[in-house]
Amino acid sequence: MTKNIILLSIDALRADHLSCYGYDRETTPNIDAFASKSLRFENAYSASSHTREAVPSLLTGRHPTNAIAEDFSLDSETIATSLADTHVSGAFHSNPYVSRAYGFDADFDEFYDDMYLGNSRLFALAQRALDKFVFNRGEYHARAKEINRRSLDWVDSLDEGPFFLWNHYMDVHGPYNPPDDPPFESSQISKVEAQRLYSRLAKGEPSEKDVRSAKDLYDGEIRYADEWIGRFLDELRERDLFDESLIVLTADHGDLFGEHGRYAHPRFVYPELTRVPMVVSTPDVAPGVIDDAVSTLDVLPTILDFLSESSEALPGESLLSPDESRRNEFAFSSATGENEREGLRQFAINGVRRGYRTTRELDSGDIAAETAIRLPDGEAVDIESLAEAEREAYDSLRRTLLEHSDEQLGTRFREEDGASTDDEIEKRLEALGYK
Repeated sequence: MTKNIILLSIDALRADHLSCYGYDRETTPNIDAFASKSLRFENAYSASSHTREAVPSLLTGRHPTNAIAEDFSLDSETIATSLADTHVSGAFHSNPYVSRAYGFDADFDEFYDDMYLGNSRLFALAQRALDKFVFNRGEYHARAKEINRRSLDWVDSLDEGPFFLWNHYMDVHGPYNPPDDPPFESSQISKVEAQRLYSRLAKGEPSEKDVRSAKDLYDGEIRYADEWIGRFLDELRERDLFDESLIVLTADHGDLFGEHGRYAHPRFVYPELTRVPMVVSTPDVAPGVIDDAVSTLDVLPTILDFLSESSEALPGESLLSPDESRRNEFAFSSATGENEREGLRQFAINGVRRGYRTTRELDSGDIAAETAIRLPDGEAVDIESLAEAEREAYDSLRRTLLEHSDEQLGTRFREEDGASTDDEIEKRLEALGYK
């Protein structure tokens, strides 16, 4: 059997807005159908809460501090490198933070990052004008329909041999402006209005009406992405590729809509930001729902396991492993602070029902804040009010998290010279709300 690897990641998709994860709206009928015949992980957590740290960990199987340099450029081998001797590899997305400018094209045979006019300032301005006024593709990112077309054209161009394909869909990411008629909003929104709405969210200045509208539009984007992911899976079936492939569907992080008094995806590790969907399909594993806490760091070990290769050097473990043989009880997340939180790093340990967060100073390692939480809702817990057995369980979580964060602070970002972003990258990042 030809063992193809297909990774489908969706930017900014929080798990609890998928209907198969209990959401009260039917946002994901196609993903639901896919999940019902696959392994669906109820408590999957991303390694971080924003793309710059989450996607590198997803692709390398390593914690953010080991996956990237201090300027967020790639600093570890990815899935493409691991499979370079056995698989042809292709990547298709339009997120500037995982583009060629940050080294993410390494060892990919085909790498489409939507930087089609190059990196000069003149070309950047021209591309923005073409995108906005001529091509009308969306708000500074390629839509799922286009990602599907390019990736399937690439698959069809291959002569033989197994392939690794990574599609990263940007549709759910703000600004929220679902094409056609949004299914959860009575009126259409223009691209300009969507940009202004997302800006108010990112600045923490939305009205109640803004938040209601943003949720409707966000869910509409999910429904749109779901439609095209469903079509992509159908195309795989038509090509007789579905049943002979490992297919992993996940996300890099979620978005906030007022939880904890915050919006979009700031650099915190609240469970609403880090809990993501995780669905794994292989021809050899029976479908089911797994409650164990798992991590996006487990994706690369899962791929290696599918290929009967070892992943002992990685911190994660295969999602195909039987429950009783898994060694990791928890999933860790972390994020470096920015603006007034510069110089801090927040860490979280996520179990099935319990979790713990701590904020530590990067230079000294001192603890700036810490909170015990219930999962998956993230509600803070007063440990002193708990029964002794519960207090001991949280104390154990705290000790494990402090040990993990000690290790990560000791290996945090190694600064490297020579990496920079150009005008095009900066403008695209600003349009996506990153700047």
